[in-house]
Amino acid sequence: MQPQPPALAAPQRQTVSEPTVRPPSVIGNGVGLSGLAGLGAALLWLPGSALTLQAQWLLCLAATALPMVFYSLLIERVHRRASTGLNWGAPRPLSDTIATTRIKLAGLAATWALIAVFYFAVTYYRGEEFSAYLGILQAIWLPLLLLAALYVFLVDRYATDPHDDLWHFGRLAIGDAAQADRSKVAQHLRSWAIKAFFLAFTASLMPSHVQAVVAYDTGELLRNPIVTVVFVFNLLFLIDVTFGTLGYAATFRPLDTHIRSPNPFLLAWVAALICYPPFILMGHGGPLDYRQGTQDWAAWMQGSEPALWAWAVLLSLVLGVYAWATVIFGLRFSNLTHRGIITNGPYRFFRHPAYLAKNLFWWLVFLPFLPLGDTAQTIQNCLLLLSVNLIYWLRARTEEWHLRQDPVYRDYLAWIAEHGLLERLGRRLLGRRPAA
Repeated sequence: MQPQPPALAAPQRQTVSEPTVRPPSVIGNGVGLSGLAGLGAALLWLPGSALTLQAQWLLCLAATALPMVFYSLLIERVHRRASTGLNWGAPRPLSDTIATTRIKLAGLAATWALIAVFYFAVTYYRGEEFSAYLGILQAIWLPLLLLAALYVFLVDRYATDPHDDLWHFGRLAIGDAAQADRSKVAQHLRSWAIKAFFLAFTASLMPSHVQAVVAYDTGELLRNPIVTVVFVFNLLFLIDVTFGTLGYAATFRPLDTHIRSPNPFLLAWVAALICYPPFILMGHGGPLDYRQGTQDWAAWMQGSEPALWAWAVLLSLVLGVYAWATVIFGLRFSNLTHRGIITNGPYRFFRHPAYLAKNLFWWLVFLPFLPLGDTAQTIQNCLLLLSVNLIYWLRARTEEWHLRQDPVYRDYLAWIAEHGLLERLGRRLLGRRPAA
């Protein structure tokens, strides 16, 4: 599943003109906010319910998704956008639609078969954390297949170009490799590899965070800063994985949330995958584990309640920016893909707010620079965390290589270079004026 050879090198720097206004965002603030409101309503109702844990996190997904779908269709009217590749006023002939749909369904069946073999063959997915997700797939695969067939037919009926990535992979699946464009087949495989890998990951995290939030003893909140901040952490992480799960699942053209293109750069895939299990390098015991011999913030500040509360608020704000950077995507969140350019929310202030907040959060939680008696270990931990920061910088750079292919993103980079908070701070510290 490697990208084509030209993708292995970074693209040349492109010169862009300075825009006078911020480029429009592909999604408004209302989409994410409506989903957040739906999730909040579900979490308020769940503590008194008798639902199973599996039903609870499914309800959280539905309560978050439905308001965003309705808002997108009724308010933003995303289904009317040219970027969907659909023309609702010009349906294709029924015979042509049936012919291309049959090929696409063959491709979809082959794709799902490959994913099923992947989940079955990789022992990592036999862990208990994946049982709920895989159990749901096993229970609904037949109705899901029927709904998928209906979806493919309806979308193909109004497609301006029915010969998309799925069609080309379908040609390959039925043995007609001569008619299959290899670049489009590769794009199809990369897109579905991203969905299969990251959807399983985010879905596996949801049950534990739902349980931590719903079953929390609210009577203990605000009595102890550590108890309070742990609850806030679980809530913000739940928001993050809920929107993340929906983002990987909801790649639909009528919602304009489809994958425009997967990242073609091999370096981008390497940098991203080593941040997630089972490839993770910075996990406990991993080669980039920066927590060895450290104490977290609560241990350092134990005995000073004002310091505990102040640090708890700071950590919550930083993690709040991280969650905000996911919420603003609405139904579009995804690693390693281009699904439209977002320029509002925290992206109005930072190019990569999620990466910035996440890396700052690790420094503030574990404080690896504070010595515990072993100076060599302290220096090593700082170097290891700096290595982790470097990996996320590489992820940001390779994402920009990919997104620069879109002129809207090039305009955004020029605009943020003038108006971004970090960019303005850097110019002020260095005494430089913005370019004319």
